[in-house]
Amino acid sequence: MSRARSHLRAALYLEAVSPRGATTRTAARRELSARPAPLKPGMEYQDAVRTLNTLQTNASYLKQMKSQQGDPQTKLEAMKLYLARSGLQVEDLDQLNIIHITGTKGKGSTCAFTERILRSYGLKTGFFSSPHLVQVRERIRINGQPVSRELFTKHFWRLYQRLEETKDSKSCVSMPAYFYFLTLMAFHVFLQEKVDLAVVEVGIGGAYDCTNIIRKPVVCGVSSLGIDHTSLLGDTVEKIAWQKGGIFKPGVPAFTVPQPDGPLAVLKERAEQISCPLYLCPQLEALEEGGPPLTLGLEGEHQRFNAALALQLARCWLQQKDHQGIGELTASRPSLLQPLPLAPVFQPTSHMRQGLRDTEWLGRSQMLRRGHLTWYLDGAHTSSSMQACVRWFRQALHRGERRGSAPEVRVLLFNSTGDRDPAALLKLLQPCQFDYAVFCPNLTEVSPTDNADQQNFTVTLDQVLLRCLEHQQHWRRLDEEQASPDLWSAPSPEPGGPASLRLPPCPPHPHSSSSLVFSCISHALQWITQGRDPVFQPPSPPRGLLAHPVAGSGASVLREAAAIHVLVTGSLHLVGGVLKLLEPSLSQ
Repeated sequence: MSRARSHLRAALYLEAVSPRGATTRTAARRELSARPAPLKPGMEYQDAVRTLNTLQTNASYLKQMKSQQGDPQTKLEAMKLYLARSGLQVEDLDQLNIIHITGTKGKGSTCAFTERILRSYGLKTGFFSSPHLVQVRERIRINGQPVSRELFTKHFWRLYQRLEETKDSKSCVSMPAYFYFLTLMAFHVFLQEKVDLAVVEVGIGGAYDCTNIIRKPVVCGVSSLGIDHTSLLGDTVEKIAWQKGGIFKPGVPAFTVPQPDGPLAVLKERAEQISCPLYLCPQLEALEEGGPPLTLGLEGEHQRFNAALALQLARCWLQQKDHQGIGELTASRPSLLQPLPLAPVFQPTSHMRQGLRDTEWLGRSQMLRRGHLTWYLDGAHTSSSMQACVRWFRQALHRGERRGSAPEVRVLLFNSTGDRDPAALLKLLQPCQFDYAVFCPNLTEVSPTDNADQQNFTVTLDQVLLRCLEHQQHWRRLDEEQASPDLWSAPSPEPGGPASLRLPPCPPHPHSSSSLVFSCISHALQWITQGRDPVFQPPSPPRGLLAHPVAGSGASVLREAAAIHVLVTGSLHLVGGVLKLLEPSLSQ
C-alpha cells in the first residue's frame, strides 16, 4: 500500500515498479480536470465540444446502465422522444437510405469499406461511427471526411438550443447523454446535407442501442461476434448475438460473416422471428475467382471478412436502389450444408475494387514508418480482436525482417479501460517478444489541455495511474510464468477464420521484457522515440524522465537500435492520443 502511494506522490513523469512491486490500492481523489460549466451558445468549435462534454460520456453512461434496472426498451422510447423534441420523427430517417451495421469485431472497418465502395459510385455518403480518435467531429462524416469545425459548431448549437427550449421540468432527464446527442446530431447533419445514403455504426449491442430507432434501413450487417460489454449485453456469445440481431427489421435484407455455431443459430432464430431475410457471406476468395485478387486498403487477414461483408452490403444497397453495374453473378457452390442461405457470389466491379483499395480507417491495422521507428497502431480491445492484432503485427515483422547484426527493439505501448480483462489481453501479446512493455493512461498530457476533444471527466488521475500499475503487475507475472512457447500455436478459433491464418509458434523468450509506467502518452512517446521520430519532436524531456534505472538503460538501447518497432494497442482512445502527437495534421 505504502509503495503504491509513494509512486503516485512521486513526479508524474515516470513510474516504474521493481520486479517485486507493491500492490496498487489507494484512494483516488485527484480530478483530471474541472468540469466546465455549460457555456452560452457561441460560434467556437472548442466551446461546442466543452458543452458537449458536460453530457454523460460513454464510460459514465455504461456505469449508469449497469446500475439501472427495468425495461431497456424505455431507452429507445426516450431516444424517440429526444428525436421528436429535436424536430424530427422516426419516419424522417427513412429518407437517409441507411445501412445499419453491428458486430463485436470489425464493424467499424466494415462500415469504412462499405462507405468507400458506395462513394466510388459517385454517391454522396454520410457515415456515423464511434469512438473518435482525435476530434469528436470524426464521428460524423460527409463523403468520408469529418464534418468541418464550422458545420459541427452550427449543427451542435442548433440542436442544443432546440433541446434546451423543449425541456420538461417534470422530466427526470432533460438532455440526452453524450452518445445519444451525437446520434441525433448525425441524423440532422445527414438530412440537412442531403446525403444519398448513411452508413450507421451501432454504438453498443444493437437491440437497445439508440441508433436502433431506425425503422426502415435498406440493409443490415453483422460483423464477427465475440465477448465485449458483458455487463450490458450478456456473458456468452449467444446472449450477445441476441442483442446484435436486434437491429434486424421485417423484410430488410441482412448479411453476416461466418460465426461459431451457437451465435449463428441465435442470429438465424432472431431473423426468423422478425421475418428478416438473413444471408451468410461467402469467403472473399469466392468473389476473386475468375478475376484478379482484390487489394484492400486495410492490412491484416481479418480484414478480408470485413471486406466480404462490405461487398454484400454495398451490392445489396445498389440493387435495392435500382443502380446499374452491381457486379455480374457467377456460379455459386451448393450450400446444402450451410445453416443460412449463401449470399450471391458475383464479380466485383471496378468501382467496388477501387473502393476496397482506397479505404482508410485510422487506428486499425495501421502502420507509420518514420526513419528508424515503425509504429503499429491497432485499437484491439477484445480477445478475438487482439488475436487478429497479434497475427497482423507478427506477419508485418516477418515481412520486414532485416538481415544483419544491428539490434532491433520491440516496444509494447498498452492500456485497457472499462470492464475488459487486461490480463487476458496481455497474455495474448506475450508471443510478440517485446523488449519493453510501456503502460500509460489515455491522456495526451498530464496537465489539462485546451483541446476539449481530449477531455475526460469520468475518472481521476489516481484511478487511471493505478490501473496502469495493475497492467504492469499482470505483465510481470506473465513474464515470470514464462508462458509456454506454443501459446500462439493453438489459440481459440477465430469466428469463421481458417487455420491457415495462424502463425507458427515463436521460440522461447531469450529474456524477460522490462516494463515502465508513464503518467501520459506524451512522456511515454518521448522515452520510446529518444528524439528519433522526425515528426514528434517535443521541446525538451521533462525532469525525471530517465530517473529509474530501467528508463535510463533502456534509453541507451533505444538510441542505438537499428530499428524500433512499437505496437500501440488495447484501447482506441490510446491509439487516438498517440495519433494526435504523431500526426499533428489530424488536430487541424
